[in-house]
Amino acid sequence: MPDLLADRELVLVGGTGGLGAASTELLAEAGSRLTIAYRSRQDRAVALEKFGRIVQADITKAGDRRRLLDASPEIYGLVVFAGDPARARNSEELESAMRLSMEVNYMGPILLAREAADRMKSRNTPGSVVLISTMQAVALFPGSTAYAGAKIALLHAARILAKECRGPANIRVNVISPGVIAAGMAETSIAAGKYDRYRDEGIIHRFGHPRDIAKAVRFFLEPDNYVTGQVLSVDGGLTL
Repeated sequence: MPDLLADRELVLVGGTGGLGAASTELLAEAGSRLTIAYRSRQDRAVALEKFGRIVQADITKAGDRRRLLDASPEIYGLVVFAGDPARARNSEELESAMRLSMEVNYMGPILLAREAADRMKSRNTPGSVVLISTMQAVALFPGSTAYAGAKIALLHAARILAKECRGPANIRVNVISPGVIAAGMAETSIAAGKYDRYRDEGIIHRFGHPRDIAKAVRFFLEPDNYVTGQVLSVDGGLTL
């Protein structure tokens, strides 16, 4: 059977990072036409040039969002991995961490999602938007105020966008909430043993792999998908 994602134009923001790179590779295998955006790590971007067009963009800036979408005039799918852990080591750092988190983890991604959906609507093209939240947005973890607050806002705003885009437009908007994935932001915490107890006590049977997220991304992108406005926790059952 031909791959349903073959020749579909996809934009992967943060597609060079730990989670994003796995999705970049999986979607390239499917024959999709990829635009892979990065903010600052050009070294990682260069390593993925073989999979598609590389674009430097800071999605917190309106001009960069416009330039990124202009580079993909036939956009069918958008996936936003970009984010910042927004860690605050003490109460004095919390305010600045919260401001950073709202800009990077909420405003940039949701504004880009809305702008991409508008372009899909204007071309009368069904499409799919996939945003990445976190397990900290669906369960309570002490010390996660700055990061989780913005990711909860992203989750809620994504569902509003899904409701606005349902029906004849057929633009689906869904969210993935990763658990402890051995890549990207979680690598430091895993190395420090922060989540060992969940595995040692049998709550999860292993830490997640980047490809676990990539397979969920692909599921939401598939053109015959009948799911929108949903949040999928890919965490091995950790937040149950």
